[in-house]
Amino acid sequence: MPITNAQSGTNVNEIAYGIYRISTPIDAIPGGFTFNQYLIVDDDALLFHMGGRRLFPLVREAVASVIPLTRLRYLALSHFEADECGSLNEWLAAAPNAAALCGRIAAMTSVRDFADRPPREMADGETLSLGTHEVRWLDMPHMPHGWECGYLMEHRTRTLLCGDLFTQPGSKPAPLTETDILGPSEALRSHLDYFSHTRNSRALLERLAATQPSVLACMHGSAWRGDGAALLRELAAILERG
Repeated sequence: MPITNAQSGTNVNEIAYGIYRISTPIDAIPGGFTFNQYLIVDDDALLFHMGGRRLFPLVREAVASVIPLTRLRYLALSHFEADECGSLNEWLAAAPNAAALCGRIAAMTSVRDFADRPPREMADGETLSLGTHEVRWLDMPHMPHGWECGYLMEHRTRTLLCGDLFTQPGSKPAPLTETDILGPSEALRSHLDYFSHTRNSRALLERLAATQPSVLACMHGSAWRGDGAALLRELAAILERG
C-alpha cells in the first residue's frame, strides 16, 4: 500500500488498469473510516470525488505522485456534498486544464453557481472518451441520497464508480478485496442509515446491475472485485424487504 503522506496515512493503489484508489483514514466513527477518490489516468485524466477542503493538500499530493496536475481534465462528483466536492475550487485553481464534471441536475442546482469555472454537464446515459478509457454517466436520483446523484461506469475495465453505495467502516481496509462488503456495509447502515429509501430502489439498482461491473469503486472502505451485478441485486432485495 504505497503511502503518500506518512502523517495522515493517505495511500494510492491501482485497483484496475489505469484506475487508482486514493484513500485517507479519518477518525469519524468508532473503528475508523476512510474517504476515497479515484483517479483514471488517460489522455484526459479524471478524478472522481475530490474530498473536502481540509483533505485537499493530501489528495493533491497523492494525485501528483501519479500524474502532473496539469493532466487533469475532469473533476467528477456523484452528488453535491463536502466530501465529494468541497475542494472543487481549490482543484480548479491547481489544475488549470480541468473542469467539474457532473450530471445536469447537480449543475442546475449547485455546481454552476459554486464552481469558479463552468462545469462539463453529463446527460443521463451520455458517454465520454478519456482516451483508452470511456465513462458513461448514469442518473441515480436518491440512490442512496441526493436528487442529483449519479455514477460513472468505466467500460474498458468494467469499473463502476459507485459513490456511497456499499459504504464500509474501518481505518485500514484493503485497497481491493474479493471478500464480503455487503455485510459490513449493511451493519453500518443499521446504525447510520444514510439511504433515502426511494420507491425506485429496485429499478435503479437493476439498471446499475445491467452494466455488469466487475469492480465496484466505493467511496468509503475497500474497492471490490467480483460479480457486481449479483451484489447490486442482493442490495436491491434487502432494500425491497425494508
